[in-house]
Amino acid sequence: MTDQFPESIWGSRTNLLSRIASPFAATKLGSLVIRKLTPLDRKVLERTAGKYTILGPIGAPVILLTTIGRKSGEPRTTPLLYVHDGDTLYVIGSNFGQEHHPAWTGNLLANPAAEVAIAGQHIPVTATLVTDEDRKQGIFERFAETTEAYTAYRNRTTRDLRIFALTR
Repeated sequence: MTDQFPESIWGSRTNLLSRIASPFAATKLGSLVIRKLTPLDRKVLERTAGKYTILGPIGAPVILLTTIGRKSGEPRTTPLLYVHDGDTLYVIGSNFGQEHHPAWTGNLLANPAAEVAIAGQHIPVTATLVTDEDRKQGIFERFAETTEAYTAYRNRTTRDLRIFALTR
């Protein structure tokens, strides 16, 4: 049996701030604000090895995913919301509903070896693209439970949102 990933959620998804943040994040303006906050969040996550995030007070589960750039060969680090499933973490390439896939998904397709920072730990992972439609739908529903923004992102684009399973 593979080791379980640690949990790294603080704050609450049911507090007032969270109840306001989720519908706001689903708007185009909310997506823009979150995209602009991403560099700051990356710095907080890097300094705390994935322990803390600016989205923490709303109970958002965030990891740092480091991939190898498919063109540059350089490490590329992205903060991402995730769904925790014991020995598997799931990440989704929503890209805020934009028409193109986020670069990190192409990096994982080219080289599935990556690293996550979560709960103060840096853990090497292997990414596998989830292709089974029923499984993808079930995982997507778990993301939509985290924030209604994911449903808005899926409705904004015609592309298929890539979902990856990350395992040790």
